[in-house]
Amino acid sequence: MTPAPVPTTVKCLVWDLDDTLWDGAVLEGDRPVPFQEAGSALRTLDERGILHAVASRGDRARAMAHLTEQGLADLFTVEEIGWGPKSEAVRRIADALGIGIDTVAFIDNDPLERAEVSAALPAVRTYPAEAAGTLAGLPEFRTGQVTGESRQRRLLYRREAERRRAKESYAGPPAEFLATLGLEMTVRRADEADLVRAEELTVRTHQLNTTGRTYDMAELRALCDSPSHEVLVADLKDRFGAYGTVGLALTEQRGDTSCLQLLLLSCRVMSRGVGPALIGHLVRDALAAGRRPTAEFVPTEVNRVMLVNLRFSGFEVLSRTGDTLLLGHTGASPQPETAGPVRVVTTGTQARR
Repeated sequence: MTPAPVPTTVKCLVWDLDDTLWDGAVLEGDRPVPFQEAGSALRTLDERGILHAVASRGDRARAMAHLTEQGLADLFTVEEIGWGPKSEAVRRIADALGIGIDTVAFIDNDPLERAEVSAALPAVRTYPAEAAGTLAGLPEFRTGQVTGESRQRRLLYRREAERRRAKESYAGPPAEFLATLGLEMTVRRADEADLVRAEELTVRTHQLNTTGRTYDMAELRALCDSPSHEVLVADLKDRFGAYGTVGLALTEQRGDTSCLQLLLLSCRVMSRGVGPALIGHLVRDALAAGRRPTAEFVPTEVNRVMLVNLRFSGFEVLSRTGDTLLLGHTGASPQPETAGPVRVVTTGTQARR
């Protein structure tokens, strides 16, 4: 029997407020206390690194004042409060966070509102308000081990909102704005402390992902110990602060080639030029070891941008086996580590001879 597919992990749960998060309507003068089950779900999922957002009808100022009064405002990353269709609010939330719509969930007490969202955005999972107490036990809300990265995820997204506001107020072209960020990426071999986050990245990251393969901690530990493999992680920071660990690369040495079996980057850094910077480092590393860089790629509905990154970095298609493409580097010299908007810093990542 074929096992049931594992549901895509929810990255953001979007909440209605009145009669969903609390019992009452703030606009009508109520000062409702949040349902106990809803408050528990908010904090449990936040601890796991699942973001919270608001898509609710009402007056924004009054709703936000009540969220603040109840000590909940800091738990929400994006708030869409007004009178338009909930589906449009949910779509704007996904765009603001830079996440796929299939990683968004929506909870609302009104079946008509849930139906409207489902009709406009079929990939969004919807739940009735009374299900709040059960959400943490559902497979799509389980994220594996809680990491330091997950505990601060909403803070990372808030920094991203600061960057977005700075970009919107910048008068020059986007490339010039990137140069003002002072982006620095550190690439290093993964160690035991990195394995929880590395596993999380393989499960959560879909758009900037070459193969979509997932690895648990035991598999990653074995690959770190393997003399023919190398597991690298990439940390990123800029003048606004740290992004955390945003990238993972798994390579296998096969004779005179170095094959990239998995390369992924958090969708939070999609517009930062980090893809070409990390690929360029991997190419330089392989060439310095006397090996030709190759890469495996498995096309999905959402990862074409990663193929574009590989092609612009000098890779061409060599062959296809089933769903897997094998690409090889043409041998053209990549840009130096200091070129482009991202400065690359390495710590003991020379390819194994």
